[in-house]
Amino acid sequence: MYFDLQPTLGNELVKLVPLRVEDLKSLYQVASDPLIWEQHPNKNRYQQDIFEKFFKGAIESNGAFLVIDNENEEVIGSSRYYEYDPGKKSIAVGYTFLARNYWGTAYNMAMKILMLDHAFKFADTVNFHIGAKNIRSQKAIEKLGAVKIGHEDRKSSNENNSLDYVYTINKNTWGKILLQDMNNL
Repeated sequence: MYFDLQPTLGNELVKLVPLRVEDLKSLYQVASDPLIWEQHPNKNRYQQDIFEKFFKGAIESNGAFLVIDNENEEVIGSSRYYEYDPGKKSIAVGYTFLARNYWGTAYNMAMKILMLDHAFKFADTVNFHIGAKNIRSQKAIEKLGAVKIGHEDRKSSNENNSLDYVYTINKNTWGKILLQDMNNL
């Protein structure tokens, strides 16, 4: 079964569209905020030349998205699929960032729900690699029901090595998490 790594996905809050080369300027406007990267292993990603390397990796991944706020049609960030393994029926979701004014809102959850729902049509396991010092992202992924299963040294696309924690959500758990969240509304 073919896994489309860059479909257009959407819900009431956000739209995820395939990242294109011509999106560099609008995405960099979001990414140029140094505070977005303060807990990230690549703290200087707000610098244009460093961000351009990151962006090149995103384009080359063929799994990256531009995240758009449906209310105002503004670009608010990016995320991507990577490391798809059809044999293991696993994929990773990450390289995610959002504009600071969207932190602590429902937007990250809305984006991840779209990506996880799509991923679980083709995979049984979704992994996340989060910098060991990125407490904010660790807490956000734990709210989605991800469980920390280990750590590894990783090289981010076109960037430095870092110690990342590995989190996972499996297909069966995801269904229970969504049901529980719906019951808590």
